[in-house]
Amino acid sequence: MAYQRPKMPPAKQVFSDWRMLLAFGFGSGLARVMPGTFGTLAAVPFYLLMQSLPLWAYAAVIVVTWLVGNYLCSYAADKLGVHDHGGIVWDEFVGFWLTMFAAPTGWLWLLIGFVLFRFFDMLKPWPISWLDRHVKGGSGIMIDDIAAGLMAFLCLQGLHYAHVSSGFF
Repeated sequence: MAYQRPKMPPAKQVFSDWRMLLAFGFGSGLARVMPGTFGTLAAVPFYLLMQSLPLWAYAAVIVVTWLVGNYLCSYAADKLGVHDHGGIVWDEFVGFWLTMFAAPTGWLWLLIGFVLFRFFDMLKPWPISWLDRHVKGGSGIMIDDIAAGLMAFLCLQGLHYAHVSSGFF
């Protein structure tokens, strides 16, 4: 039997419950195609507001939103009866914010961070794929995006280092 993607919940269900609203990225997860990409895109304005925070405060936001995300994603998955419903995009928000931790400023770096995060989140190379298959519940929904964000962060910082030290691109 072929895999069937779970149906999107009605917008009314998402917008009438604050936990679903957050889990669905303020409605961005309701996109019919590539909800994860739309969720990441919806995280960008929040990043732009957060980027001037001191690093300790930015890190605290990531930790708190990760912990809250474990609850939100678990709640939404239970409510929908689907473990990692594609419309649940809070994990994309936090993963992208992790990617952009201490990122250099500018639209080019924002675009590079966005592409790197989507690359790792969609392709799920090891160990992301292992985490995605083996960790369940809200923590499982969050952890693969945290891992993707961490890998994208390392690549972004490496590119920045290469740029600063050698003038690469």
